[in-house]
Amino acid sequence: MSDGQNRQPAHSDPSFTVRAFRQDDQPHVNRLYTEGLLAGQIAPNDTGADIDNILAAYFDEPRNHFWIGEIEGQVVGMIGVAADLEHTAEVRRLRVDPQFQNTAVAGMLLETALTHCKHHGYLKIVLDTRFDPDAVVTVFDHFGFQHTRTKNLHGKELLEFYLDLYRQPRDQPGE
Repeated sequence: MSDGQNRQPAHSDPSFTVRAFRQDDQPHVNRLYTEGLLAGQIAPNDTGADIDNILAAYFDEPRNHFWIGEIEGQVVGMIGVAADLEHTAEVRRLRVDPQFQNTAVAGMLLETALTHCKHHGYLKIVLDTRFDPDAVVTVFDHFGFQHTRTKNLHGKELLEFYLDLYRQPRDQPGE
């Protein structure tokens, strides 16, 4: 599967697809990004510049990518992958429409990002979130992420997660 193809992850709602970002998705990305801000505030360590220019941030380098999750043509989620170091990727901008939170959408977006990372030879994946640990740890645990630390950043807790792909079992042929 190439990164630009529509994808329907296993064990999912048949109307849910994950596909590459298109320029006409920008208003939906802006909405998901804004809805995902805690207390409506951009974090001090986050400029949001990648959201303003998704094509330059995620499509100029083949190891980076940005996806949209849709249900019956409605954008309900997004996720991006950006190179952090040579063998380390950062999963960024995982957002799910509030109406579809507590569903499999976040897991299916994360599955797509991890498949991309494996395909492009990343050995490690990092991500951070400022959301309630109870709301996110279950999905991250499912994929083998470890909560490495919690930092206090300007009065907000930032949870950091880490995944070693080189310790993960390799997919078997035919899976």
